[in-house]
Amino acid sequence: MIEASSDTDDAIRRLSEARQKIVNQLSQVIVGQEQVIEELLISLFSRSHCLLEGVPGLAKTLMISTLARSLNLSFSRIQFTPDLMPADITGTEIIEENRSTGSREFRFLEGPLFSSVVLADEINRTPPKTQAALLEAMQERQVTVGRVRHRLSDPFFVLATQNPIEQEGTYPLPEAQQDRFMFKVFVSYPNFQEEFEIARRTTAQQEDHIEPVLSAAEIVSLQRLVRDVPISDHVVRYALSLVRQTRVGEPGVPEFVTEQIRWGAGPRAVQFLILGGKARALLQGRTHVSTSDIQTLAKPVLRHRLLVNFAAESEGVTADDIVDRLVKETPEKEDELTRHERFQTIFAS
Repeated sequence: MIEASSDTDDAIRRLSEARQKIVNQLSQVIVGQEQVIEELLISLFSRSHCLLEGVPGLAKTLMISTLARSLNLSFSRIQFTPDLMPADITGTEIIEENRSTGSREFRFLEGPLFSSVVLADEINRTPPKTQAALLEAMQERQVTVGRVRHRLSDPFFVLATQNPIEQEGTYPLPEAQQDRFMFKVFVSYPNFQEEFEIARRTTAQQEDHIEPVLSAAEIVSLQRLVRDVPISDHVVRYALSLVRQTRVGEPGVPEFVTEQIRWGAGPRAVQFLILGGKARALLQGRTHVSTSDIQTLAKPVLRHRLLVNFAAESEGVTADDIVDRLVKETPEKEDELTRHERFQTIFAS
């Protein structure tokens, strides 16, 4: 838990200042997308990964590569294709001859996963075997080649993209694999003024001067600091209330959830809501988590963990619509939440 000290205050102030500097660096090449950038930073400092969904041409690759430059981290972009094999991303062993002795020995050649920031472009274009190799690296922060395990760099941050338009010939990520991602971030079209600025900038001569804001060691230190942020039992209870209401068949679940959801969110959703709330609080210069932090992060955390049923899909109801309604119908004040009859049933289950 964070204790009051000058060192801690300096670290919090540095993180808050670093956030603003990173945003300023990104604004040299990225127009708008403030919410996307904030969610990427929260995920990074929570030591987690992001799944981005958006149509082509919205500068997803440029945004991620610029973020890596501003953090002084190594960056790899992997274009996922149907013929991509696990060894193409993890690396492979080759036989190399020792010129001094004439003997031959195996040497491991590292793949593109051995970078601090990895962009997995169009992850749903590659077969499950290669997807699984990436997801093992995300979860275990290592790759296994033969019988040898190779540790990945720290920090290690994976951003996978999906194209929501063209689904023919793709391999959609199973729900269990999507659950490994902290956030599912929607990258939307810019508004008129933003697109006007994009058109003006990108059709003229321009130079960007991206300066590193944080080193890898500083990022790791700040990731540890995030876990030390205190959180009240009420905020934890509030996060649990949101998630447990998505589980069809459990006590206290609202009727509209039973009618519209096939499957709800698991324990990882609670963990990511709390971790994300801690990171968001620190990025804003606060040392405590509020229910508003949980509310803000509810959509990116839950939207890929809720499976809506056919009836909901036919009516145009999305996971985001359900999350909005859950947030609206969950009391924010502690006394109202604990005294509510339906939530008392949830707490007792």
